[in-house]
Amino acid sequence: MSLQKILAISGKPGLFELKLQTRTGFVAESLLDGKKITVGMRSNVSLLSEIAVYTYNEEIKLAEVFKAIAAKENEGASISHKEDNAVLLSYFREVMPEFDEDRVYPSDIKKIINWYNMLQPKGYVTLEALSQEEKEETAE
Repeated sequence: MSLQKILAISGKPGLFELKLQTRTGFVAESLLDGKKITVGMRSNVSLLSEIAVYTYNEEIKLAEVFKAIAAKENEGASISHKEDNAVLLSYFREVMPEFDEDRVYPSDIKKIINWYNMLQPKGYVTLEALSQEEKEETAE
């Protein structure tokens, strides 16, 4: 299982898995309820594999952030994304001590933790799966 086909679609709750491309867009399946939707080319879509988190020195891929959370939680669920901002910031500081606090907002942290907790039960964010993904990216 790879983050290469996992999408965040603006205006739609949850995450989606890319199923197939069409002439006018693509078909995606919700990871929340399994429903399939068609998405047009004009929709604002982000591949999770292309998202990065700012640090003071560089940008770190979201897969590496998920790997750090998985290592901290022994591949279990993380804290709730609905926690107080101060709790979320201190938790994220434990996971990614070098994240740039001026450019990574509490709303970003909430989204990352929410995504992790959505992907974790489905097996997308195990240390093994994320390590395999890193190997595939460096081989390209």
